[in-house]
Amino acid sequence: MSDTPPESPESPESPDFDSMTRDIAEVPAIEVIVTVAVNLMSAAAVKLGLTEEGDKYKDLDEARKLVHALAGLLDASTTEISSFHAAPLRDGLKSLQLAFREASVVPDDPGQGPGEKYTGPIYG
Repeated sequence: MSDTPPESPESPESPDFDSMTRDIAEVPAIEVIVTVAVNLMSAAAVKLGLTEEGDKYKDLDEARKLVHALAGLLDASTTEISSFHAAPLRDGLKSLQLAFREASVVPDDPGQGPGEKYTGPIYG
């Protein structure tokens, strides 16, 4: 028999899923898509060593996955988000793709880099 009492639903450590569901239900889909895209961009920038810490967190394999996922998300959501939201995200994606190419010891052939399946070849 355990000496620890069972957690009550009102416990401060247990999340209030009903409240969380209600909160996310109020967020427009475009805002969710843009937020996810910005998070992918930020994570990719860290993995590319573009932050103040530089090479401390650099991991090109991880960066490749994040950039590819970002490109896929932007490609899939093109018709769902306006140019107002899409243009800066596409610019950021291209910058990350160029940074990846520059950081690679042996750069991918044009059209073979992360996300280029969705964006077309990136030259730089």
